[in-house]
Amino acid sequence: MTENSISINKERLIQDMEAINSNTATPGNGRTRFSYSEEDRKTREYLSKEFTNLNLVVKTDGAGNIRAKYDPKKNDLPSVMIGSHIDTVMNGGEFDGLAGTIAALEVIRTIKENKTDITHPVELVIFSEEEGSNFGSTTVGSKVMTGKLTKADLKTLYNSEKQSAYEVMQAFGFDADSIGKDLLQKNEVKAMMELHIEQGGVLEEESKSVGIVHAIAGMNTFQVTLNGVSNHAGTTPMPGRKDPLVGASKVIIALEEYARTQVNNTTVATVGKLECSPSGSNVINKTVTFNVDIRDIEQSGIDQVSNYLKDKIKETAETQQLEYEIDLIGTSAPARLSETVIDTLVAKAEKREMDYLKLHSGAVHDTMMLADVADVAMIFVPSKNGISHSPDEYTSYEDIEDGANLMLEAVIELTQ
Repeated sequence: MTENSISINKERLIQDMEAINSNTATPGNGRTRFSYSEEDRKTREYLSKEFTNLNLVVKTDGAGNIRAKYDPKKNDLPSVMIGSHIDTVMNGGEFDGLAGTIAALEVIRTIKENKTDITHPVELVIFSEEEGSNFGSTTVGSKVMTGKLTKADLKTLYNSEKQSAYEVMQAFGFDADSIGKDLLQKNEVKAMMELHIEQGGVLEEESKSVGIVHAIAGMNTFQVTLNGVSNHAGTTPMPGRKDPLVGASKVIIALEEYARTQVNNTTVATVGKLECSPSGSNVINKTVTFNVDIRDIEQSGIDQVSNYLKDKIKETAETQQLEYEIDLIGTSAPARLSETVIDTLVAKAEKREMDYLKLHSGAVHDTMMLADVADVAMIFVPSKNGISHSPDEYTSYEDIEDGANLMLEAVIELTQ
């Protein structure tokens, strides 16, 4: 660290992280903090007190996205925006999303405490429903903020209780009817940065303390339904069966082989959710529904696998005598991040003598939704054994401190 650098308060960051991580619906089995849950409400109340202590100007939109601005000069210049999300997957970890949110809060605290002279405001953003845990569609909040999801779209996204996203937001106390009226505009944000755990093993394998992200994978998420004929497992001869689980298995195996061998080395395809009905051990199922997650930093890879999936489902449905539906329930384009902000991060990492690595993100992040309205960038910090979305997720607070201090340096530069 250079002589004139200031640094965030690691102990205060830890205190915030531990306090918020006590808000979980699954004590003893990871962190479960869905958007629009009681745990989410408690977290928002905790953060609201911190915003009040800092005299931040806070706005919350109809989807629950929070924007908290530190604006000492009140000159209406575009903000440098920093932040992440506070929601988790079921039985998730302590660091995904939350580390970036609290690091951003610490950056603002540190700038204010040190009376650092800034010209542009600094704005903490907290995106709602990043994980897609409620409605099966990721980055809902940032898509709403940037106009990529409308109020009408939210009425077509449902949770497991058959409540629409629009209804859930309204019931939680947000004005979902206002969605679309308060979109983030290009002239509001000069640059946006998100600190996040890597959720992979590259930084650990390369013994790097921070990663500077140059691209984020886009994705298509499909929901596939195969319908056959339910019947007795013992009395129904093998010829002529219309078994949707067999059909689904053929599609899934073929998809894995195709994505692994026929596309880009950055292309991935995953089936992580499959439901059978009536799901009895001695019953041929009538219906099988599964989701397909296709990602790449190249749009060509996403399109190629998506087209293969559609063709394979059609072919399998015909040969297995099944009916089928395939619906695109979520999509995002790959994002190349801002060279301007990346160059700033590289310069500041070198100033602090950090051992950094440039890399891409295979996970989707809210940052990419803002790429068409601002210069965006991401900072990664290492994930132990590459594990995330699990109670075993772990990132050292020393690494989070390094990432937060890198963001602090870049924010000070970009706010001048």
